[in-house]
Amino acid sequence: MQDELIARAKAWLAEDPDAETREELAKLIDAQDVTELAARFSGTLQFGTAGLRGELGAGPMRMNRSVVIRAAAGLAAYLRKKGQTDGLVVIGYDARHKSADFARDTAAVMTGAGLRAAVLPRPLPTPVLAYAIRHLGAAAGVEVTASHNPPRDNGYKVYLGDGSQIVPPADAEIAAEIDAITSLGTVPRPDSGWEILDEGVLEAYLARTDAVLAQGSPRTARTVYTAMHGVGKDVLLAAFARAGFPTPVLVTEQAEPDPDFPTVAFPNPEEPGAMDLAFATAHETDPDLIIANDPDADRCAVAVKDGADWRMLRGDEVGALLAEHLVRRGARGTFAESIVSSSLLGRIAEKAGLPYEETLTGFKWIARVEGLRYGYEEALGYCVDPDGVRDKDGITAALLVTELASELKEQGRTLLDLLDDIAVEYGLHATDQLSVRVEDLSIITNAMRRLREQPPTRLAGLAITKAEDLTKGTDRLPPTDGLRYTLEGARVIVRPSGTEPKLKCYLEVVVSVGTRDHLPAAHAKAAELLSAIKRDLSAAAGI
Repeated sequence: MQDELIARAKAWLAEDPDAETREELAKLIDAQDVTELAARFSGTLQFGTAGLRGELGAGPMRMNRSVVIRAAAGLAAYLRKKGQTDGLVVIGYDARHKSADFARDTAAVMTGAGLRAAVLPRPLPTPVLAYAIRHLGAAAGVEVTASHNPPRDNGYKVYLGDGSQIVPPADAEIAAEIDAITSLGTVPRPDSGWEILDEGVLEAYLARTDAVLAQGSPRTARTVYTAMHGVGKDVLLAAFARAGFPTPVLVTEQAEPDPDFPTVAFPNPEEPGAMDLAFATAHETDPDLIIANDPDADRCAVAVKDGADWRMLRGDEVGALLAEHLVRRGARGTFAESIVSSSLLGRIAEKAGLPYEETLTGFKWIARVEGLRYGYEEALGYCVDPDGVRDKDGITAALLVTELASELKEQGRTLLDLLDDIAVEYGLHATDQLSVRVEDLSIITNAMRRLREQPPTRLAGLAITKAEDLTKGTDRLPPTDGLRYTLEGARVIVRPSGTEPKLKCYLEVVVSVGTRDHLPAAHAKAAELLSAIKRDLSAAAGI
């Protein structure tokens, strides 16, 4: 077994094109570090509906140039089989370690396969890539990014020509083409032949952001902005300047791209401590709101002043605020969200007489809703201009929420005041999440099995009126690994994360509110119920 493992590692080493990972792997082989080699050669990094994402390093279970070249070759073979023998593939990348290398390798593979390749001019937000696919009439697009994952990770996100991320069966068909590649030596990789795009594609994206805002709307709200060490700053500043908003005050420590993300443990605005520097800057400058992007700027976080302190709005709160804003502006078309997001969006759409759809988790599904006008997901993702970007877009979402804050400011009101109005109108829809990050993925597998074999009948004293195993699908949803519990006045969804080693449990309670005077009591009741559901669900799952 050990000899076979060493032999496989040596075979991988022999064709690894990257001096850095070759050196890393050679040291492991020389040391005969069987434990580490086994972890890297226990299989292959699986290509799925999120493309690829994983830790950087040598071997087939890590993100590296060898894995990316195979992925690109598999995508190229898939496109050729679909008749795209000379189609354009546009490639974007963020500022993480190895992102530029992975982008260049992808361009070389596409060129070698007879396709045309165009690479964005520099590290830019993922939404610019998603926009560029349709703007340039591309057959497909690739974004090299690990979004908000830890610094040691990178990833590979694939879009098809409609500008949205791949879904089944395309993912499995591409994966089969990847598996068919026996050796990197069979993959042509010329040294040139692809195009490096100029600033025109970014200028076109910025021009498209005009469509997000209402003509003549107030543009007075002052913001503090953090790019979270990612690539959002320059594009967001340009978009805000174009719109006529006050120049955001930057969180200087996090303003420039840095693949080591030195000020945060996880570069995700939702993670504890990630927004501390932004809060400190806001205490010094007293803006109307705080805007944060994640490192590839497809997500948008919002924080508001609440008394003397600042607090993050939940993704569901921002989702409802933007929906209400669009309804008041007369938006027409379908409102859509994933199953893990608050049911409040459906109530808002129903009252406005708008179509509403619920999808599986991820913008790969939301973006495909017919007639989509607005889509969001609780994990800080918002699609506010589907004709421009058929994906979540943290830049245009920031523009829209700042427009809303400006309108409220003109009325002497805030985002919190509008949230109170929404709660009185529709009931308080309070959401929370029980999220468990693990080193051992068997913990997630065991928790899901335990919930399936011994499903709870009550949570927080509330009877479970309906329990659904989503692996079987529903009349509205295709199969997915998840569980959904409907309770009296509450809802719980449990699923493994598709991009991180996490078990995620999404909780919602709905508490009726008579008048604004009843809001404090409603918030207290909702907090109590959510806490009890967390406790009981954790016990039921054994986590």
